[in-house]
Amino acid sequence: MGNNIGVMQGRLVPKYKGRYQAHPVDYWKEEFYVAKDIELNYIEFILDFNDLDKNPLVYEGGIKEILAVSDETGLKVKTICADYFMKAPFHSIDESVSKNSLAVLHQLINTAKELCVTDVVIPCVDQSSLADDAAVERFVEIITPLLSKIESNKINLSLETDLDPLAFTNLLKRFDSSRITVNYDIGNSAALGYDPIEELDAYGDKISDIHIKDRMLSAGPVVLGKGNANFGRFFDKLKEFDYQGPFIMQAYRDDEGVAVFKKQLEWIKPYLERL
Repeated sequence: MGNNIGVMQGRLVPKYKGRYQAHPVDYWKEEFYVAKDIELNYIEFILDFNDLDKNPLVYEGGIKEILAVSDETGLKVKTICADYFMKAPFHSIDESVSKNSLAVLHQLINTAKELCVTDVVIPCVDQSSLADDAAVERFVEIITPLLSKIESNKINLSLETDLDPLAFTNLLKRFDSSRITVNYDIGNSAALGYDPIEELDAYGDKISDIHIKDRMLSAGPVVLGKGNANFGRFFDKLKEFDYQGPFIMQAYRDDEGVAVFKKQLEWIKPYLERL
């Protein structure tokens, strides 16, 4: 799996406006060259709520810029993390927010097609959590009309949720489409106290994007191997599935990013080599 390793955008350059995770406006291209030197394969692009109009996924000519630096460095953009929807979930009870966010999602799917992106990650965690049955119903109602579009464009909507395995499985069953998939975040699941074996038994065949992270139980990110994530159990179980998607490093970062990233990349490689 050595040719399937990528990084969440912004992890290899200084923090943008001090934010832990963000699209680094004005210097996002620099990261492609750093990633090339580290011999990575992918950069998972971020669509933020803040500075939306400064993101090449949105502004005119931005797609050409992404493709140009991708061609020059060999770093592919195959996945997009749509953090925009954490601030403005399209299943919001505020109809104006929902309507606007749905329009953003339509545009993002069109952009993803032009970039040959395979997965658009939809975070349903924290303030965008599917916290009750009503939120789930709104989510299903909004996504269902999009199924034909994502199927014809061959793009996965990869859901990242904080639902337990049974509730997540029930949600997936609401969609009659193989293009509604799972983004599995190793660290987030550990922080929630979920058992990776139970999770993979429930929906391992639906996972299309994996975020590599470590967290303490009910707490924040830590350096890989220092938290509650059981990487051995997870990767041993993952062998049972024909997983072909990327492994995106979303591991702990400091203010600069590169040195701590390299140490964690070396730490995780033996697990990836098991596959």
